[in-house]
Amino acid sequence: MSTRKILVLNGHPGQNSLNKSLADAYRRAAEAAGHELRYQDLSQMQFDMDFGEGGYHDTKPLEPALQSFVADLEWAEHLVVTTPLWWGAFPAKLKGLFDRALLPGQAFDTRNTNAFGVPAPMMTGKTARVMLTSDTPSWFLRLIYGNAIKKIMSRQILGFVGIKPVRYTSFAAASHPKPGQADQWLKTVANLGRAAA
Repeated sequence: MSTRKILVLNGHPGQNSLNKSLADAYRRAAEAAGHELRYQDLSQMQFDMDFGEGGYHDTKPLEPALQSFVADLEWAEHLVVTTPLWWGAFPAKLKGLFDRALLPGQAFDTRNTNAFGVPAPMMTGKTARVMLTSDTPSWFLRLIYGNAIKKIMSRQILGFVGIKPVRYTSFAAASHPKPGQADQWLKTVANLGRAAA
């Protein structure tokens, strides 16, 4: 099996969470399998989430945490994101990370568009895995909400800049797992880490 360059992002803004445990389990297993790993923890990143008055021609300067994230993302072949589902989407700070870090001229090219006016992606050749924790079962997310969070992440954020395919692994009910269920989830994640999937 060939090795891969993997960026693991714990997308939970809290210091301690199931998401952090999942990210750590993936990271340990991937490193043990010989893959190259870099790790970013949203809870440790200090930056202004608001793009503010910045525009395409006067981009708001990136704080060191964002510079580090962008450098790691450019380096990586595979992105792994753990995130909770909050109010039908991901945490505001994680959305702020994408708002600030995925910039025109760096993540997509507004000067080069297709027939529909969609900017050319600049992060092609990368894949992603999103590990989603929620109290909403995956079947409910699909049937009732049309997998809205997955469509946003796959099509309007990661896919927009060229990162695809984006695959998902869902863990529910995350707030009150059955006895032994969290341990089984960690084993599932470790298997993904070993395979760099």
